[in-house]
Order: sequence, then structure tokens, then C-alpha cells
Amino acid sequence: MNLSRYVFWFASPARFLPLARALVGPLRVVALVTAAIGLYLGFGVAPADAVQGDAYRIIYLHVPASWVAMFAYALMAFWSFVGLVWRTRMSHLLAHALAPTGAVFAALSLVTGMLWGQPMWGTWWAWDARLTSSLLLLLLFLGYLALQGAIDDPQRADRACAVLALLGALNLPVMYFSVRWWNTLHQGATIRASGASMAPVMLWAMLLCSVAAWAWAAATTLRRAQLLIAEREAHTRWLRAMQDEAPVSALAALPVDPV
Repeated sequence: MNLSRYVFWFASPARFLPLARALVGPLRVVALVTAAIGLYLGFGVAPADAVQGDAYRIIYLHVPASWVAMFAYALMAFWSFVGLVWRTRMSHLLAHALAPTGAVFAALSLVTGMLWGQPMWGTWWAWDARLTSSLLLLLLFLGYLALQGAIDDPQRADRACAVLALLGALNLPVMYFSVRWWNTLHQGATIRASGASMAPVMLWAMLLCSVAAWAWAAATTLRRAQLLIAEREAHTRWLRAMQDEAPVSALAALPVDPV
């Protein structure tokens, strides 16, 4: 089975739901374990920065939150595109499931960035390119959620939200490359292809916290996708069979609605 067939195999909610149920628990465990180790290394073991002192430790929250927020939006735009082109129901549901998670991490990125910026820059906020594009990212997530809730017809809401997600994706390269394109207050990338400009223990702490953020974001997105499937597919035979605790092998034999 090639990759495209594998992806479309799970484009049906009936195929995707057992996978989501199986992954949520392990992802939560990974998130909790890596967060505990990463935060211990970052706040208890890593030394103070030569320039920023202990204020730099906010990166163990800020950087993972920023990465997850950007990637969540990229995934939301990707699944929106797939849903528009191939009309797969699961694609739109995944995009909807990603939006609240992305909004939370985008808000966390902004708040931690402000807490970091005040002692470093002497101000809570500055209208430079990175900060402004980060604020726009949060507003795009919130706008997506508002648009989804404002349209009663699910199919119309899917299409409208998909268009908004694709248009908003234009903000991602601006956000990522802003520190290269303009002279911004925000510092440049800490991790580059040539190596990381930080001590190994600092790097490991940040990477572990990032793994925790990724795993938790994936778990919450999959859990939300389960709830959306239960809402959208409540009338279907396969979901009623699953709710009656039919084995997964029996579900595979049930007729599945076109994706």
C-alpha cells in the first residue's frame, strides 16, 4: 500500500476513529514524561544564560508553543486543501479539530513572548514583523472558529473555513522569515543547520519540551476529532456498531460511506 492509498484509507471516519482511539493514550503519556524531564532540565539543571540570566528559561515554554502553533496552522491549511479538492469528510474534521489546539498554543506563544520581551526589550509589546504576524496567527485561528460556529450547515461551514485557512496560510512564511527579512526585536533562530547556539543541556531541555508540546497537541487534536466524528456520523450504522462495542475486525466488514 503506497503512502497516498494509506492516507486515503484513513480518510473515512470509520477507519480513522479506531486509530485515533488507540493513539490518544500513548501520546498523553509521552507528553507528560517528556514535559517532566524537559522542565526539570530546563529549570533545575541548565545554567543561567550569560546575557539574559534566568529570564531566558521562558524559551522552554515559548519556543515549543510557537512551533506547535505554526505547524498546527500549516496542517489545518493542508487538510482544508485536501477536503476542498478530494471532498474527504475526515479532512475537514481534522482541520476543525486542529483549530482550538492551534489557538491555545498561539495564545501561549504570545503570552510567554510578552513575559520574555518585557525584561529583555523593556516593553511588553512592539509592532514588529514577528510579533504582529504571531498575533495575526492567533486571530486567524479565532476567526476560523468563529466562522465555523456562525454557519449552521456543516458542508457550507467546511468550505468557508477551508478557504479562510488557505488564505491565512500566506501569513506563515512572513512569520517564519520575518527575522531574516526585517530588522526585528525578536532574536534569530537558535537552532540552525550549522548547529545550535546554546549549551547541550539547554538544547535537550528545549527539545524534550517541544516533544511534549507536539505529543499533547496531537492527543488533544485526535480526541477532539473523535468528538466531531461522533457528532457528524451519529446517524451511521458503523458508528452505532462501534458504540455497541463491536470488535474492530467486524467494523472492517461494514459498508463504509464514501469519503
